[in-house]
Amino acid sequence: MKLSPAMFILSDFGRYPPNIANIDKDIIVPYKHVVKSFADDESGFESRPTLLYFQGAIQRKSGGFIRHELFNLLKNEKNVHFSFGTVQRDGIRKATQGMRSSKFCLNIAGDTPSSNRLFDAIASHCVPVIISDDIELPYEDVLDYSKFCIFIRNSDALKKNFLVNYIRGIGKEEWTRMWEKLKEVESFYEFQYPSKEGDAVQMIWQAIARKVPAMRRKLHKTSRFSHHTAPVKLRSVRSRHDFL
Repeated sequence: MKLSPAMFILSDFGRYPPNIANIDKDIIVPYKHVVKSFADDESGFESRPTLLYFQGAIQRKSGGFIRHELFNLLKNEKNVHFSFGTVQRDGIRKATQGMRSSKFCLNIAGDTPSSNRLFDAIASHCVPVIISDDIELPYEDVLDYSKFCIFIRNSDALKKNFLVNYIRGIGKEEWTRMWEKLKEVESFYEFQYPSKEGDAVQMIWQAIARKVPAMRRKLHKTSRFSHHTAPVKLRSVRSRHDFL
């Protein structure tokens, strides 16, 4: 509570009540992606045989119940990879290979609304399919995520055949536009040292700078009357003789 007036730099609001952290005063930043960046990506629609890819923890807490439901809906679908996986042992290599050979990558709410999986998909140029109604995204005040991501409401995703039919309906031309856009924005999610123009570090500082005018406005508003408060009126004190 003592820190709540400060600006927080967070990847997610999932563990904070709104009176402590919220999008009005705080900054959402990307997770560092786990898979390697896909340099010199010359893949295309036909060279990515997997339609839809997800690999990760399937059983999550209450906020991530949708993962288990989607697993049951998609596990037998053709050209869909939906399986359990971790970053241990050979997990990162398999995830890297799987995302790079897939057209679309599922980003589903887990214990909190977001995860690093979204940024792994961006680094792999695998068009993210976001199923997380409460997700907040980095730099969304300047980036239109609908240009390179697909958003599906939780309630729609759980309808039988809705998700897979929707994704199958996206053709080569539309997918290629989103794939090209992913390659344009991928640097915004790269943490580098030393920082370079247009990387995640620079984007975060710019996001902080965009918050400053609103913070300054609030500060000025709270000080409207602080410089000319009415003087305190003191009551006169009677002497003991007044009571005699």
